[in-house]
Formats: sequence, structure tokens, C-alpha cells
Amino acid sequence: MEASSTTGSGWLALVATPIGNLEDITMRAVRTLREADVIAAEDTRRSGVLCKAYDVHARLVAYHAYNEHQRTESLLDDVLAGRKVVVLSDAGTPAISDPGFFIVRAALARGIKPVIIPGVSAVTFAVVACGLPVDRFAFHGFPPVKSGRRRKFLEKIKADGLTAFLFESPYRVNRLLTEIAELFGAETPVALVREATKMHEECITGPVAEVAAQHGKRVWKGEFVVVIGGPAGELQEETEAPPEETVGEERTMEDGGGAQP
Repeated sequence: MEASSTTGSGWLALVATPIGNLEDITMRAVRTLREADVIAAEDTRRSGVLCKAYDVHARLVAYHAYNEHQRTESLLDDVLAGRKVVVLSDAGTPAISDPGFFIVRAALARGIKPVIIPGVSAVTFAVVACGLPVDRFAFHGFPPVKSGRRRKFLEKIKADGLTAFLFESPYRVNRLLTEIAELFGAETPVALVREATKMHEECITGPVAEVAAQHGKRVWKGEFVVVIGGPAGELQEETEAPPEETVGEERTMEDGGGAQP
């Protein structure tokens, strides 16, 4: 593991973890967790399950939206003192609607270069699963709850004209379907990606009015990514073929040489 600071042997790593299926973790992520001295976890209970499954024995500390401003500097002090610190979100990739951005910004300001261990994300899962054009798309996080701000949030998505990905509570999914139908139009294509990678994984697609009619009275459970298609629901255009001289050209990946975890 390359040191992420200019002094000492400490490092800071942000590690993507499974969003449901514990097998969705990389060998590099497991090695990084095993090498860590401290794991700053959004939910120590959930991270504890992961650590137990992969024989990880680092000290777990809570690091979430309610304490990240207070705890960030002490974690960075640990790095500069030579300790190995990992940041985990509840599930998936840190900083995507989860803690992570704040410590990355603070680390860079102190001369610490965070190491990013990529992996699973509910957003990228939904991008592949939704069956909607994703040559260009936007991620919007959670919609506001209050009606006025929520309306402006959805109006902005409509104005952008891109396939949009957002998270939503199971308690407000039916409300969101109704709002999309009213604002975007009944034929607007949508996808509801529920419980990705888990036992009850489900992906429901179709025009929003049809999806609402068939499923609008369901009592939902689990975690959702909701996808809203562009205004016309047009199919993604075929990309141009590569220049003739590059067709069949052999490409190799650069060997990382162990410079990073």
C-alpha cells in the first residue's frame, strides 16, 4: 500500500463494500481492510458483519453524517501519525449520498492523498439494469420531502432532459410515481430497482402510469434506486465504429506494480 501522506507510513483509504451480497467485494478491498488499524464506519454494526465474514480485526469507530465534522481531523491525525485508516459507508461506495466527501476534501487540504478502492454501487447497478439510455445521465441523490422543494427538484430533472437516477425511501416511492406521471407525462419510462444484489432483488420497468397502476398500492420494503427516462424515451443512438486501424488492436492494462492497495 502506498502511503497516502508525505510523511510516515500511514494512509487513508475509502473502500467500496457490498450493498447486499457479501460476495460482491474485491480481493483488494479485503486486503486493505485486513491491513487497516482503524475502520471509520457509517454503521459499525453492519461493518462488523462484513469484518467478521472476512476475518478483519481493525478497531471500528463510528463515522457518519452526525459526527463527521468532529471526527475527521482526528482520523487525519491518525494517518499523519502513521496509522492506516479505512472509511466505509453503510454499503456501496463512500461519498455517494454517504459520508466520504468531507474527509477527502479535508485530507487533500492537509497534504494527504486518499487511496480509493472501487467496487459496487447501487447507482452503477441501476445504470446497467434499467434498460434506459445511459450514454449521458445524472445522479440526484434523495429528493426533498417537502412538497415545494420536491417539485422544484423534479422540475430541474425534467429540464435537464437526461436519464436521471435518484434514491428514494420505500415509504415515498408511490408518491414519487404519481409525481413523475403528473409532471413528466404518463408515458415517461421509469425503472424501480429494489434491493439490488439481495434475495428479493427486483427491477420493474415501463411507462410510469402503467407501473403506478400495477404497483402503486404496494407496501414497499427495502432500498430503491428510481430511474426516470428522458422526455421522449428515445433509444440510445449507436456509437460510431472505431477507426479501421484500431479494430482488433490489442490493448493491455498497465500493471499497477503494487504501488497502491
